[in-house]
Amino acid sequence: MSERYLIRADEIEAMEGLSKTHFLNENARRINKSLGDATGLMGLGFHIIEVEPGCETTEYHVHHHEDECVYVLAGTATARIGDESHEIGPGDFIGYRAGGLAHTIVNTGGEILKLIVVGQRLPHDVGDYPDKGKRIFRNDGLSWSLADLGALEAPSAGAGKK
Repeated sequence: MSERYLIRADEIEAMEGLSKTHFLNENARRINKSLGDATGLMGLGFHIIEVEPGCETTEYHVHHHEDECVYVLAGTATARIGDESHEIGPGDFIGYRAGGLAHTIVNTGGEILKLIVVGQRLPHDVGDYPDKGKRIFRNDGLSWSLADLGALEAPSAGAGKK
């Protein structure tokens, strides 16, 4: 765990960042600077991400238990939230509540899209990828399982009652 509490602006700017591609979407590519990890935050992810024109931030998804939010620092993009698309730019904020609408952002501008992305890091979460027909289960904060939505069974009436 990091013992740092403060990261100066010049240090953040000089950080190389980690190149990430979403495991379900090869066009969801970004450079990620995790300031939360660098300062040892455990329950909150705080990231500055950069996305090339034409790329997405992530696969279209929804978390059932975790809140997320995005603040646009630079660039223009299209946020897909549920069945609607919204043009976004510098100074815009999006709050994705747990169990709300599925979402993603596509850099539809001609320059690098730069965002602050913040999200909870609960030990357990469930997320859906509606376009892929998949559900992900995160257990103990480290391991995860992926299932086809069509293969999941609803509990029978009275299940879980004693």
